[in-house]
Amino acid sequence: MLEIFAYAIGIMYTPGPINLLGLHSGLNNKATQHLGFFIGVGSAMFTLFVFLAFVGLQVINPQVLPLISLAGCLYILYIAYKVAGSDINLNSDTAESTDLSFKDGLFMQLLNPKALIATLPVSTIQFPSVGIEGMAIVFWSFILAVLAFGAPASYAVAGSVVGKRIENPRYFKVFNLVMSALLVYVALSIGYEHAILPWMQN
Repeated sequence: MLEIFAYAIGIMYTPGPINLLGLHSGLNNKATQHLGFFIGVGSAMFTLFVFLAFVGLQVINPQVLPLISLAGCLYILYIAYKVAGSDINLNSDTAESTDLSFKDGLFMQLLNPKALIATLPVSTIQFPSVGIEGMAIVFWSFILAVLAFGAPASYAVAGSVVGKRIENPRYFKVFNLVMSALLVYVALSIGYEHAILPWMQN
């Protein structure tokens, strides 16, 4: 089990589109409001772990994966657009910022190629190798989903700590634009690696 947790933590807690949004949420003092987004991320990972553990690769056509990756990239670009257009007013309780919902977290993670990379080896190789089967799959998938929830949430906490030290709202606007640019870069990188390259190789 230690190998499973080491692998899951290693891949879930590295910077990616979900964790960047968690950091953005904390810096903009929206961590509490975006708990639904983090829960959506964990729910998506739970769904992937359970689904893949029970059906494995039997119902997944590898030729469909580039389409899933492309859809995920488009969704990341949409979120990047929302981040770039958000505005922060530190002196207002009704400051406009990016609203991230449970649905955003769920769909973004389900369409995130990194989520498939994280769940496939665990569900199809590591679970069977340590004898995890039946209802035990559901239990351990839930534990790993809690870890998945904790990844963007921990980035949000870190962002909140840093955000409290920033007083000039202009810095938040600059940070929003930087975050948006990073999300665009991540989307394009994922699109090239997981969508364009596979199509070129076929």
